[in-house]
Amino acid sequence: MDGKDLRAILSFNIKRYRGNHGWSQADLAEKANISINFLSSIERCVKWPYPDTIVKIAKALEVDEFELFRQNKDVIDDTAILIDRLVMDISKSVSTSINETYLNYRGKNLPTE
Repeated sequence: MDGKDLRAILSFNIKRYRGNHGWSQADLAEKANISINFLSSIERCVKWPYPDTIVKIAKALEVDEFELFRQNKDVIDDTAILIDRLVMDISKSVSTSINETYLNYRGKNLPTE
């Protein structure tokens, strides 16, 4: 794993924990006593925080620092499951819509006796 991957994991986890709290970037930045721009740069993998900043963010998020660097396979699996469900729901919706359109079209063109 290179530094880019580690930044991506850090970014993902900060966003995930922030979302779990229902916080905006401004909310977390205020609680961690860092600027919104810096937090945004961390979340976009543009800047790399100093260790003391990681501590501030972890404390604000109420997690241990190492949790910000944990690659959580369960989250990836959960995301894949949600995407599969979304694809199935869309497929059903499209299929239903096509069937209804076909039946309506066919019903209008039936010969009358």
